[in-house]
Amino acid sequence: MDARPQLIDALSALRDRVAAVRLPLPLAGAPRARQTRSELLAQLDDYLVPRLKDPEAPLLAVIGGSTGAGKSTLVNSLVGRRVSEAGVLRPTTRTPVLVCHPDDHHWFAGMRVLPELTRVWMPPQEDGEEEHLLPARAGGRTAGGRNGGGRAAEEKALRIETASLLPRGLALLDAPDIDSLVVENRLLAGELLCAADVWVMVTTASRYADAVPWHLLRTAKEYNATLVTVLDRVPHQVVEEVSRQYAALLTKAGLGDVPRFTIPELPESAGGANGLLPNTAVAGLFSWLAHRAQDPAARQQALSRTAGGVIDSLNMRMPELASAVAAQYAAAVRLTSAVEEAYEAERDRVRRQLRAGAVLAGDARTRWRGYPRDSSAAELLDSLVASLSALLQCAVAAADEQVENAWRREPAAAGVVRSGRRDLEAGERIGMAVRRWRRVLEELAEEEVRGMERNAAPDPETVAALLATSLLGGRRARGAGERLAERIGAQSALRLRDKGGELATTYIDDVLNSERERRLAPLDVLEVSPEPQAELIAALSLLQKER
Repeated sequence: MDARPQLIDALSALRDRVAAVRLPLPLAGAPRARQTRSELLAQLDDYLVPRLKDPEAPLLAVIGGSTGAGKSTLVNSLVGRRVSEAGVLRPTTRTPVLVCHPDDHHWFAGMRVLPELTRVWMPPQEDGEEEHLLPARAGGRTAGGRNGGGRAAEEKALRIETASLLPRGLALLDAPDIDSLVVENRLLAGELLCAADVWVMVTTASRYADAVPWHLLRTAKEYNATLVTVLDRVPHQVVEEVSRQYAALLTKAGLGDVPRFTIPELPESAGGANGLLPNTAVAGLFSWLAHRAQDPAARQQALSRTAGGVIDSLNMRMPELASAVAAQYAAAVRLTSAVEEAYEAERDRVRRQLRAGAVLAGDARTRWRGYPRDSSAAELLDSLVASLSALLQCAVAAADEQVENAWRREPAAAGVVRSGRRDLEAGERIGMAVRRWRRVLEELAEEEVRGMERNAAPDPETVAALLATSLLGGRRARGAGERLAERIGAQSALRLRDKGGELATTYIDDVLNSERERRLAPLDVLEVSPEPQAELIAALSLLQKER
C-alpha cells in the first residue's frame, strides 16, 4: 500500500494511456482486448487509484455470483435488515446496492469510487415512515468513458444504504448477476467486481460447477485478489457431500486456500418471510469480513494482496493490450496500402493511355477528324472534356474494384464504413474537376493570344481546342501541335504546351488523389495509429520504475 505521489501519478498516466486506446477494427483478438481495456479502466478508476489515494477508506466487499444464487438475501442477512430486493423474479438486482456503517457514508456519497454511477440513497427512516429514493448529485464522466463513446451518468446508478449492524470500515456491495440475461447487468457486475477489495463469490449447490462463476474465480486468482466463496442453498441431506466436492474443485483449480462458507437451504433462502437468514447461518462469513475490516494486520493483508495483485497483473495485460493496438495498426496499414497501390497503378495506366491517345476516341475522334469543317472548337473541347472525364471515372472505378477485392481478403475491412452512393458522386466530382481544367486551359489560351498583334491573333477558343487536342490526343493528334504552331508561332506553341501539360498532370493527379483520400477517409476517422502502443509500454515502464 505504497501511496507515494510518484506511484499514483504513474498509475494515473497509465490510466490515461489505456483510455486513449481505440480498437475499432474487428480483428480476431479485438473483443478480448476491448474487454481487457474496459477491465483495466474499471480497476484503475474504481479501485486502484482511489485505494492508494485513500488507504484508510472502508474495505469494500463485492457480493457477486450467478442468477438466483441468493446474493441479495445474503447481504440483507449480513446487515440485519432488508436493503436489497430479493425474490424469485430474475434478475432481481437491477441497481447495485452499497451498504455501509452510517459513519462511513461520506466515503461513498461522493465520486471517490465508481465515478460513472449516479448516487441515490435512502434517507434515515423513522418507524412507519414511507421510503422514497432521492437522487444524489450526478457525477462521473459523461463522455469518453470506458466504452470509448461515453454514456450519460443517469443511465447507471448506485444505491447507498447505511446499517448500524455493519462494523465501521466495512462496506458490502450487492452486484447484478454475472450471467444476467441483460447485457448491461453483466457488464456492470464485472465493473463492480473490479472495484472490490474483497471478492465474495456466491454459488449454489445446484450450480457450483457452472462455467461462469469458475471464470470469475480464475480471474480472481489471476489478479491475486482477496477472495472468499459462499456455497449457498445446500440441502441438509447433501451438505457434506456437496461441500467436499466443491472443496475438491477449488483445490484442483489452485484455490484450495480460499476461505469457504456453506449456508444450508432454509425457508428464508428464497427471500420469503422478512428475507433474512438466521444469524447462525451467516455468522461465519460476518465474522470473517468484520475481522478483515477491524484487525489492522488482516486489513492490511487484504488490501495489499488485492492492490498488489492488480499492479502485478499489469505486467502481463498491458503488453497484451499494446500487442492488440499494434495488430490494429498493422491491419490499418494493410488496408491503406491496398488503396494507395490501387490508385497508383491506375495513375500509371492513365498516363500510358494519354500517351497512346486514348482520350481521342469515339465522339472526340470524330469531332477532331471533322474539325474545323464539320465541328467547331467548342464542340471539340466538349467532346475532349467528356472523354477525359470518362477515362478518369473508369480509372477510379477500376481502383475501387481492386480495393474491394483486396479488402475482401482482410477481416479488418468489415469495421470500415463505406458509402453506397460513391460511384454517382465520384462521376459528378470528376466531371466538375475536368471542366475546371478546361476553363483554366482557355484562360491560358486567352492570355497567350492577348500578347499577340491584334490583326494576327487567332480565336482563343481555337487555340484552346488545338492545345487540348495536342495534350490529350497522344500519337493520334500530331497534327494538332502543328496547327497550333501555325497560328501562334512555334515558340508560343511550345510554351503553351509546357504550361498546359503541367496543368493537365496537376488536375489528373488531384482527381485521383482526391478520390483516394475519400476512399481512405472512413479508415482515417477510426484514428488507428502506432503511438498508443509505444505510450502503453512507456507508461508501464514508468510504473515499474516507481514500484
